Amino acid sequence: MNVGTAHSEVNPNTRVMNSRGMWLSYILGIGLLHIILLSIPFASVPVVWTLTNLIHNLCMYLLLHTVKGTPFETPDQGKARLLTHWEQMDYGVQFTASRKFLTITPIVLTLVCTSSTLPVLSPPPLLLIVCCFTRLTSAHTCACPDSLPPASC
Repeated sequence: MNVGTAHSEVNPNTRVMNSRGMWLSYILGIGLLHIILLSIPFASVPVVWTLTNLIHNLCMYLLLHTVKGTPFETPDQGKARLLTHWEQMDYGVQFTASRKFLTITPIVLTLVCTSSTLPVLSPPPLLLIVCCFTRLTSAHTCACPDSLPPASC
């Protein structure tokens, strides 16, 4: 039993993207990353958009699809220990508002990046495909970086 915890969720990872202001904070974080990259003196705007897109997609892939477990002890008897954050979100229910938002955001960022950059600097479509494929229902519990994949893969 977790004594002294303030939440009523068994696993707080399930509702973190539904909390108040989280979507706005996410968008503001992308904007802050872009502004920080714009402050690099030798980087042009097309290069900065490409870097913003690449850093965002790489960080989201690592945080949502490779890190497993929870950063705190949960009373679920180890069920969340083998799941990534994407699989824990919204109790594993597919096509919720949070999941749609997190799926559409890299697509929109790629479109903005592609429309504002030169054809040479446009982001690689493979990165967008990998970023969106791992969020599909068919890839649920199968995108595992561990040496022993689950039996369902």
